[in-house]
Amino acid sequence: MRKLTSAILAVGLAVSAPLAAAAQQLSLNEISGYLNQLRTAKGDFTQINDDGSISSGTIYIKRPGKVRFEYNAPDSGLVVAGANTVVIYDKKSNQPAETYPLARTPLSIILAENVNLGRAKMVTGHSYDGTATTVTAQDPANPQYGNIQMKFTGNPVQLRQWIINDGNGSATTVVLGDMQVGGNISNSLFDTAGARAGSKR
Repeated sequence: MRKLTSAILAVGLAVSAPLAAAAQQLSLNEISGYLNQLRTAKGDFTQINDDGSISSGTIYIKRPGKVRFEYNAPDSGLVVAGANTVVIYDKKSNQPAETYPLARTPLSIILAENVNLGRAKMVTGHSYDGTATTVTAQDPANPQYGNIQMKFTGNPVQLRQWIINDGNGSATTVVLGDMQVGGNISNSLFDTAGARAGSKR
């Protein structure tokens, strides 16, 4: 269950494509605009957990407020965010599903209806290494919930990976595979009541 719990702190939005060098550091306005125009996406992800173990699976995104992680075996877990709630279900565990308020995770930063990285005290780091722009963001009102460190390339803007640093000192990295952007994704995939009951749609 610990691996799956870390997943709710490791959710991000991304469109992956062949790496291309960015001409310059991306502005916070450019990155905010990129996230705001992204509405639906589906693709593969690889998650590097704090203990060094690796998980993989499929991610479904429907902004605002919805994301779903389906983990491949041997994890066979499910993490669903919807209706302002995150539910973590592990069918190998005898424990009930875990639930968290969406607002208590860095998910709330990038799943918001309007992402505004220019908000006071939200961005704590903004750098460029010649290829990628890295932005570290937190909830200005609740920095104790941790932060998300996102890496972007340009031409066009793409989010390649992110690292979540939670309030307990743990770090979880997510690397994105090819993403299918746009199209319809059923709201039933983000049914937190169904996830809590252990159903898989």
